[in-house]
Amino acid sequence: MLDDIWVDDSVFALRPDFAVLVMTAHGLRNGPTDDRSRAWLAAASEYEVQADKIDAWKDAYRAFGAKPQRTRPSVDALTRRMPLPEINQAVDAYNSISVKHALPIGGEDLDHYTGPARLLRATGDEASEEALGTPEPGEVIWRDDVGVTCRRWNWRQVARTRLTEETTNAIFLLERLEPMSLEELKEAGEELADLLSELSPEVRIASRLVSGGK
Repeated sequence: MLDDIWVDDSVFALRPDFAVLVMTAHGLRNGPTDDRSRAWLAAASEYEVQADKIDAWKDAYRAFGAKPQRTRPSVDALTRRMPLPEINQAVDAYNSISVKHALPIGGEDLDHYTGPARLLRATGDEASEEALGTPEPGEVIWRDDVGVTCRRWNWRQVARTRLTEETTNAIFLLERLEPMSLEELKEAGEELADLLSELSPEVRIASRLVSGGK
């Protein structure tokens, strides 16, 4: 899947500074929150909120007609939930990195995808889970061949592709806007890879940067 993931030009037209670091993790051993992942969450809760990075995402939401006070960018919602919620080890790992860098990160079960992930602007007739509703025309969405996998860029993902304790193959989407540098994005990816390797020493991780520069 890694080489087939793409971002539509209409998204780059909306935010030319957008880039996503896509990471796949094969052979992951996930499990319930434990003392190790609980410590990652506790450490992340000590970081100061980086309002400038979060404000960039609020502006991006407004650009396609969303109201970020009503449907918040994922990293904004996460930083408002201190102490961070305990989900499972893999989710705890990427949530801790998300808060540390004020970086939206999505983690999903690769085996529950049909076709490659792609980010585009909705036509308004895409299939979506009832709980999330149908995307509005022009809304930025992640999707696969089945339908929507995440609405409003990174607001909320569907249950179908959610990371669970049984997940063994995962995909992580680390989404960057300025003022975050591409170098910091790379560092965040390396930190996430390190945490996943702690959980699963034999995990196989690959990554690819997708940006307006291709």
